Amino acid sequence: MVVLCWMDLVGDMAPWTKTRNKWYYFDHRRRQHQCTQPQTGLAEETTQTISSNMASSYCKISPIIPIFVSFLLVASSVCSVHSSETDRPANQTFRPGEELEKLKIIRDHLLKINKPAVKTIQSPDGDLIDCVLSHLQPAFDHPQLKGQKPLDPPERPKGHNPTGAVSEDFQLWSFSGESCPEGTIPIRRTTEEDVLRASSIGRFGRKVRRHVRRDSSSNGHEHAVGYVTGDQYYGAKASINVWAPRVANQYEFSLSQMWVISGSFGDDLNTIEAGWQVSPELYGDNYPRFFTYWTTDAYQATGCYNLLCSGFVQTNNRIAIGAAISPTSSYKGGQFDISLLVWKDPKHGNWWLEFGSGVLVGYWPSFLFTHLRNHASMVQYGGEVVNTRPSGFHTSTQMGSGHFAGEGFGKASYFRNLQVVDWDNSLIPLSNLRVLADHPNCYDIQGGINNVWGNYFYYGGPGRNVRCP
Repeated sequence: MVVLCWMDLVGDMAPWTKTRNKWYYFDHRRRQHQCTQPQTGLAEETTQTISSNMASSYCKISPIIPIFVSFLLVASSVCSVHSSETDRPANQTFRPGEELEKLKIIRDHLLKINKPAVKTIQSPDGDLIDCVLSHLQPAFDHPQLKGQKPLDPPERPKGHNPTGAVSEDFQLWSFSGESCPEGTIPIRRTTEEDVLRASSIGRFGRKVRRHVRRDSSSNGHEHAVGYVTGDQYYGAKASINVWAPRVANQYEFSLSQMWVISGSFGDDLNTIEAGWQVSPELYGDNYPRFFTYWTTDAYQATGCYNLLCSGFVQTNNRIAIGAAISPTSSYKGGQFDISLLVWKDPKHGNWWLEFGSGVLVGYWPSFLFTHLRNHASMVQYGGEVVNTRPSGFHTSTQMGSGHFAGEGFGKASYFRNLQVVDWDNSLIPLSNLRVLADHPNCYDIQGGINNVWGNYFYYGGPGRNVRCP
């Protein structure tokens, strides 16, 4: 950190700052002219690089050590002033030792989740996709999965006739023409910058804790959703069109997803979630990305996004969870949607995820859950945004297409062909779909049913407008 602070003086770079409980510094992948340390997925490589750079620096400054020491004395006082100007509390001194320890903890964490790759693919959006042997993926760090391998495909729900086809280029990383070999799975590599954007290392890759019903708003989370409840559910299916909504700042997100839910909506809430999201904090950009999530204690200590902890077991070598989706829908133009199916394997009890028409992504082992070991008590579909009320006004973060439901096809975002899986492992249409928008002047929803789309709804909105100040 002394080096980073020195660079601030001579290279006009800000040191790490913590603003609104967010640690961050600039992303060197998109600002190549800035002088940050090279990023690698493995701590050993990073350590070697830093050691090499430091050795080089020492060689350069050794003839002027007395001058450099005097410079550091001046620099330290300047850095303290600069830190206070970048939202560091005035009484908080700069502690290089603590920052180095933080970096060490981050690199140790990266070593756990970034597994050795047999091949690495560069994505056009800057992501690195590592092809990891399937039995070495993060899920198999779990004590109950150690030494195991992914399970064979389960029995599909009745009434579901998959073709097994999926577009080979629905994610940006596949545009390179490269693919992961059989026996491996593609995993988006996590970087130091990804972790530093989180409020803490412990909360990295996790949603904000909430203790309220999913169909209401709190802590700035706003929804426009359709849901069914009052029965036992063993899965859910929907097609969702994909957009790239504008997100106002890195502390907010916009997502569209399915929730499979069980529990009392207290500390024992169990959820399985899948869909697409734009999250600058989690990914460092504004691309819509395919994601999964799970929790068994209302987002407190269990669960995570994608493969950022031990839990979800991936079985597919063509889909990278957390990678950017392309193409996307356009206003008054072409519409692109993705189909998702989550269901409980009646034989082993695991919850499987299917993408497209028959492409299995993987499964959540049943032992991860409490209530969901049996069945779900609610299924929810729709959009969610975070509203931090920047400058005291409602956020301009968009939900879905950024247009209200009343604009209809080609303009508003939609969920179509909504179904649930019943006790007999059969896909059936919804019988009592309810729709709810907790801030309808900002984001709204309109449901319907027809012979082509079955149960469907349009939803979304622009956020701040004349009716949503």
